[in-house]
Amino acid sequence: MNKASLSKLIAVSALAISVVACTPKPKVDTATPTGPVQTQPTGPAYPTSPTGPVDGSGMGAAVPGSEQDFVINVGDRIYFGLDSYEVNAEAGMRLAAQAAWLQRYPQITIRIEGNADERGTREYNLALGARRAESVRNYLISRGIPANRIDTISFGKERPIAEGSNESAWAQNRNARTAIASGAR
Repeated sequence: MNKASLSKLIAVSALAISVVACTPKPKVDTATPTGPVQTQPTGPAYPTSPTGPVDGSGMGAAVPGSEQDFVINVGDRIYFGLDSYEVNAEAGMRLAAQAAWLQRYPQITIRIEGNADERGTREYNLALGARRAESVRNYLISRGIPANRIDTISFGKERPIAEGSNESAWAQNRNARTAIASGAR
């Protein structure tokens, strides 16, 4: 191998190493559910009870009106069935608790983040994530939360909360997260 070829090989290797080193790792959400996943063939598979009581009873030790209060005592995430953006009964209970909490704290604005599992194209999953976020937004508006307090965004399959290529991971990644945008204590 001549000196020019060796120099090119070293330069390409250094570039590849720097690209890999600079690639951000997926953010792991510590509020991710680890409980059982429904796998009955009669209904969609999705995690159950991801965080906090759905009644918004304030049972945790968080400061009332804080982002932590919202995540712990109400729950910030709902789950969807495969290729679905329909709010099911369990998700409806969590969203009702979110609406009640948001009514107590009218200064808070939120962002609904729609997510999808890794299957399907990037474009399909971005569109599905957007429909999921809009479903949550529409539900909260129907519960009396003003539309100007709610933004939506779709991350498609770009921000998984569970790694893996299996039903358990996919079920966790089919979600909509309600994030506090501003106004929390």
